[in-house]
Amino acid sequence: MKKSVLKMPIVDIHTHIYPPSYVDLLRSRKTVPYVRNFEDAPDSSRLIILPGEDDPSTPSTSRGRPIGAEYYDIKQKIAFMDQHKIDKSVISLANPWLDFLPASEAGDAARKINDDVNEICAGYPGRLYAFGTLPLSADADTIVKEVDRLSSLKYMRGVIMGTSGLGNGLDDTKLDPVWAAIEKAGQMIFLHPHYGLPKEVYGPRANEYGHVLPLALGFPLETTIAVSRMLLSGVWDRFTKLNVLLAHSGGTLPFLAGRIESCILHDGHLKKAGTRDNRRKVWDILKTNIYLDAVIYSEVGLGAAVAASGADRLLFGTDHPFFPPLEEDVEEWHSVNANYTAIAKVFDNDGRAKDVLGNNAVRILKLDE
Repeated sequence: MKKSVLKMPIVDIHTHIYPPSYVDLLRSRKTVPYVRNFEDAPDSSRLIILPGEDDPSTPSTSRGRPIGAEYYDIKQKIAFMDQHKIDKSVISLANPWLDFLPASEAGDAARKINDDVNEICAGYPGRLYAFGTLPLSADADTIVKEVDRLSSLKYMRGVIMGTSGLGNGLDDTKLDPVWAAIEKAGQMIFLHPHYGLPKEVYGPRANEYGHVLPLALGFPLETTIAVSRMLLSGVWDRFTKLNVLLAHSGGTLPFLAGRIESCILHDGHLKKAGTRDNRRKVWDILKTNIYLDAVIYSEVGLGAAVAASGADRLLFGTDHPFFPPLEEDVEEWHSVNANYTAIAKVFDNDGRAKDVLGNNAVRILKLDE
């Protein structure tokens, strides 16, 4: 890490925690998502969050991911922050959130999780803030009530959502009351992938490649598809002040935005339907309603994110506790240093580097209040 870049404040807006109560919920389950041990890997609890990850024919190291105290012990989060010179973190529940719960249980679970996370933040005032979790398997009224309640919790700065919405995607008009409530509350949506792509697209040898294909390709493409559906369905035409922070620098959206616009322009169906012309352009929404994290690990990807949305809309993140170093006795994480290095190279240590590392997050998420 280049010390000339690491000036106060540094803010990590993409960092997850599974509160103990949530881990207990996953351990109590017998179907995906859940935490379990395997006979051929008895010393390792594995977090299984996708269908098929618990297939006995899959090599044990490809089944979910090992889950230890770094997932739920906030002291380990603080130690990680100290190790990497991070002053503030905006923590969020990681996938699969509460999407799997029955509608009758989701509202109470969301309130419990959000209260737990807010209390965790209260233990480290000025260092920890959070994105709240929504009960998206419940009815819209229950979700809206939790959106409104989050505004009363001191350390909440928005909400985290997956791409399935209420189950039919983010272009589902049944989400409109939720979008309206979030827009009215002035909350940021942190949009994060979970489901990836159907495993069949990776080919019959996919299990030989661990998690590389679904994480490197499936997650970013899931985000790109979800946001494209929001664009095509006119979400931002109806909710012009709805702000969304996209994980992993927007997936492939910055690179493909021009192609998306061209395909819209040349689509006869959209022209006949009357939805081609009277709409906001992708480029306008990227620079007005969309924010991007800087979790992209290279200056090439980061440069595309800057070109698409602007340096003033880019926010540093680590994706902790995921992607830890596999080598023993390594203190600094390669993944975090890759993001620091990319920022240093793209901005050549000018003032915009400090903005991306922290000033933007403080301003956008009001972390100085």
